[in-house]
Amino acid sequence: MAKRGDIVKRTIVVANQKGGVGKTTTALNLAVALAEKGKKTLIIDMDPQGNATSGLGIEKDGNRNTVYELLRGESEIEDCFITSKYKNLTVISSNVNLAAAEFDMVNVEDKEFVLYDAIEEIRDDFYFVIIDCPPSLNILTINAMCAADTVLVPIQCEYYALEGLSQLVYTVDLVKDRLNPDLEIEGIVFTMYDGRTNLAMQVVDNVKNNLNQNIYKTVIPRNIRLAEAPSYGMSILEYDTKSIGAKSYRKLAKEIIRRRI
Repeated sequence: MAKRGDIVKRTIVVANQKGGVGKTTTALNLAVALAEKGKKTLIIDMDPQGNATSGLGIEKDGNRNTVYELLRGESEIEDCFITSKYKNLTVISSNVNLAAAEFDMVNVEDKEFVLYDAIEEIRDDFYFVIIDCPPSLNILTINAMCAADTVLVPIQCEYYALEGLSQLVYTVDLVKDRLNPDLEIEGIVFTMYDGRTNLAMQVVDNVKNNLNQNIYKTVIPRNIRLAEAPSYGMSILEYDTKSIGAKSYRKLAKEIIRRRI
């Protein structure tokens, strides 16, 4: 059991089966914020769209080993490491080739645990491993959840938020029951929050009242600078380090570091 003040090292999947909730924005900015706080962090882009990759200023079509080669057994995990421009942050990139993984892994023995086996080799080298998942339930998401300790769920403050969240919690429970009994929900983080609207406040209250889950105090605001940053291949912490978005992800990182699982 961790002592008071100890940091609980863990692998965190950032997931939501509903798209457009700030999932990748949260994954990459959280990873940078954790690294900025001196915690050696690995971010794995498990989405064939590769938005976390490009959002960190890394070319998606470069001649390098990606998570696709890792899952196919064509490279070792350390051969996929990219040293990012951010101190303490290592990246495993993704590109469109990853979309074929579903078919390529059909006959692979214990295919749900390929990523788990790879991460086990380097788990002690990092404080945090952050995995950005596609907005769907497929072999990529299952691999991520089987490799993870916890699932961080970004929730957009909109009308159907609770419906999507319920589906995600069901998926986590299914994986926990059948594949990874140690998997827990890290917590819920509200994104794209606009405190000027009654709807945003109602969504927050609704989730708090209906789900017995850890809810992070930090709320990620709807912010134009936050939306602009990925198009320049930058984290918000680099693009506009004093913005409300950057401050919010720093606060979230601080909460996650202090979290007792």
